[in-house]
Amino acid sequence: MIAKPHFHEVSADPAQILREVGLRATQQRTSVLTILAATTDHPTVDDVYDKARQLDDTVSVATIYRTMAVLETAGLIRKLTFDDAPARYEMTPNRDHDHLIDIDTGELIEIPGREMSELRARIVNDLGYDIVSQHTILRGRRKP
Repeated sequence: MIAKPHFHEVSADPAQILREVGLRATQQRTSVLTILAATTDHPTVDDVYDKARQLDDTVSVATIYRTMAVLETAGLIRKLTFDDAPARYEMTPNRDHDHLIDIDTGELIEIPGREMSELRARIVNDLGYDIVSQHTILRGRRKP
């Protein structure tokens, strides 16, 4: 199995990253990677589409959906799904992390640190398993 590079580990050149995972470096793919790498939030497909249209007004929403699926399959981006809300996306992180959703605003906040991952790994190991993937979603309300 080929290790999939993370955007910021290899280079800042989206075309090179695409080639490293065996994909052609199309304009749509490089645009989407550039948009996701530059964002500090977790955009929906519609958010990415709006930004992509600023770069290329001929791009369609169907093209963005297909591009996102290809990049997710290649391991370059991660799809985050939360209940009935639209899927959101992020660059595949170097280290797994969890998310907190503010139930009043819908804000998606990354939870830093390794404590939760270490606790989860210890519990799963004690049960005789290896973690294949993980993602914890906490829902909360800001304290008054």
